[in-house]
Amino acid sequence: MMTNATGTSQTPQDGGTDSAALIAHALGGDQTAYGALYDRYAPSLYRLCYSLLLNREDAEDVTQESFVYAFRNLRRFDAGKSAFKTWMFTIAISRCRNQYRRFMPQLLDISDLLGLAIAAPRSEQPEAAAARSDAKATVEAALRRLQPRLREAVVLRYGHGLTYREIAEVMNCPQKTAESRVRLAHDALRGLLLPVGESLLEELLAT
Repeated sequence: MMTNATGTSQTPQDGGTDSAALIAHALGGDQTAYGALYDRYAPSLYRLCYSLLLNREDAEDVTQESFVYAFRNLRRFDAGKSAFKTWMFTIAISRCRNQYRRFMPQLLDISDLLGLAIAAPRSEQPEAAAARSDAKATVEAALRRLQPRLREAVVLRYGHGLTYREIAEVMNCPQKTAESRVRLAHDALRGLLLPVGESLLEELLAT
């Protein structure tokens, strides 16, 4: 339990509790704070893992492994060097890289990949809907063909909104390298999608 300014108690799950407070209470042995940290960061961490591994079971496993490692090493987190989310992403990407060659991706949901809701217009006719579906399939196939490092960069940038500085930190590379990888990924997607999917790519990445 934590006490607020008025002297009333509040639990670590309260929405007003920031990550620094949760981490401090977790390090103090408060198990509910660990749960609150998990609830706060697990959804985005899972989406990142799925975006890179393209396999739900593997993404779930890596998400769990990442939290186990993070919680066991929570005292090593330095808020002066990075945000907790960035630190978690760094841990998760390291484990995703160990998984890349262990399976062949079968299915990919572009909505899950980029974290976007892709709803067709209500007035869209069947022919237009079919064309849109074909274009979406083309986008998915193109994303599968990206090299892992390029996929990481484009997912972090467009799927999670990280800055180039944050991407560089997560990927353990210079910022210029992060910028270059995002640009190369974007150019590769354009090249693979022309002409059928370029307009859809613009729509997906315009976030």
